[in-house]
Amino acid sequence: MRRFLLPYAAVALAALTVVPSANAQKRGGILHVFQYDSPASMSIHEEALNSAQNPMMAVFNNLILFRQDVPQNRIDTIVPDLATKWSWNADMTELTFQLRRGVTWHDGKPLTAADAKCTWDLILGNGTEKLRANPRKAWYRNLDSVSTKEDNTVTFHLKRPQPAFIALLASGYSPVYPCHVPAQAMRQHPIGTGPFKFVSYKPNEAIKLVRNAQYWKPGRPYLDGIEWVIIPNRSTAILAFIAGKFDLSFPFGVNVPLMRNIKEQSPNAICEVAPANQSTNLIVNRDSAPFDNPEIRRAMALALDRKSFIDIVAEGQGDVGGAMQPPPQGVWGMPVEMLSTLPGYGSDISSNRAEARKIMEKAGYGPNNRLAVKVSVRNTPPFRDPAVILIDQLKEIYIDGELDVVETANWFPKVYRKDYKVGLNLTGAGVDDPDAQLYENYVCGSDRNYTAYCNPELDMLIDRQSMERDQEKRRRLVWDIDKKLQEDGARPILFHNRFATCWQPQLKGLTMMVNSLFNGWRMEDVWLDK
Repeated sequence: MRRFLLPYAAVALAALTVVPSANAQKRGGILHVFQYDSPASMSIHEEALNSAQNPMMAVFNNLILFRQDVPQNRIDTIVPDLATKWSWNADMTELTFQLRRGVTWHDGKPLTAADAKCTWDLILGNGTEKLRANPRKAWYRNLDSVSTKEDNTVTFHLKRPQPAFIALLASGYSPVYPCHVPAQAMRQHPIGTGPFKFVSYKPNEAIKLVRNAQYWKPGRPYLDGIEWVIIPNRSTAILAFIAGKFDLSFPFGVNVPLMRNIKEQSPNAICEVAPANQSTNLIVNRDSAPFDNPEIRRAMALALDRKSFIDIVAEGQGDVGGAMQPPPQGVWGMPVEMLSTLPGYGSDISSNRAEARKIMEKAGYGPNNRLAVKVSVRNTPPFRDPAVILIDQLKEIYIDGELDVVETANWFPKVYRKDYKVGLNLTGAGVDDPDAQLYENYVCGSDRNYTAYCNPELDMLIDRQSMERDQEKRRRLVWDIDKKLQEDGARPILFHNRFATCWQPQLKGLTMMVNSLFNGWRMEDVWLDK
């Protein structure tokens, strides 16, 4: 196992990363990218999905970021962005940043420390401005307050030590927002400090960005603009890419069979497959009968054939794991020998399903009394495709599922309200660190704890791992937590995804990293060589 000198390591999420080149970068041109759906808004802090975050990363900056040229990002790979330097106090309860001077927002107003304070006050719910949705509020449950000193110093005050807090700020889900722009305006016309300015968003049509000529990094970006064209039909989008109408596919939006099709018809295209730090999982509403019966939920978990999902959907390119990203790409995932002992993870699928049928029969179900249920999924291929397999597997234990597709703009509100019974979800972590994954998806009361799983004793253990500075001690605590989550069927993990990204040879400055999809899509260093 890989070891680090620092107290902990965090695998962040990079996707495409800049590669130094001896060739002269060309200026000009519009980068054309396709994506499959229309997000509810353009506000990264209000959206739970990468369909908003991927395009909008180019509009914003963070205080800090993980380096994009390191395959497994760690605490020692965090680099300055809007902050030039930072420091902890002795007990790791205060984190102070010095901000870069001379940075302006896209409307010309200067960036100050007050903007960073306003951003996290907004997330905490302090102040008059409110977020309509707040999917990552759980990340900051240990954040007590944010203070400023003069115009360029901002300090995060924590309730208790949290060494991994800095990793949360380095995620692509942690941009700085302007104080002077209302939250409502940020949904439809966001103002940032990034390399590109927002131009327009037309649902089901396109998201358009234009070069920020006053960007604070001299000479960047090279592109004149970026257009994200929304094409719901994946086959149509792929055919358009093959025809040369797009320079880049949706980041991590191409499955392995489609990638092979692209390479056959467009052999000059560059495609790479990488783990996405994103799991496909079964969500069950624990408050809705008959799924309030833990035995019914256990039977559903026992019915799963995880390997078949990977074989059918991704031609064997995927990983079996628990809540945390599996090793070796993931730092915190359970070892195989521990995973294989968990309910439903063994290789004897027939035996597992026989046990599941006995549970269902005891609850009154059987061949002549089957349980009918709608299986809710977001209306995009990465959700729909495995949902069809899930429905087929549940039939083995007397559950007849019907696909219930939900448009992207309505997906998060629907599952947040617990307005579903059974669903299939893709959970992407904003950073491969337990503090992000566990607080966001499993602690009592989190907005993104879609199943309403609640174990106060486990919450205390999650707090304990968060305070732990020793890397190995923390890792073993995380393994114990993850093991308990899988034993309880908190959110049964079907498999961890590997997706491909494809780009045309004229797009320069890109290479795929073995990490994930929620960081680094600013496109400030890429250029088109047409």
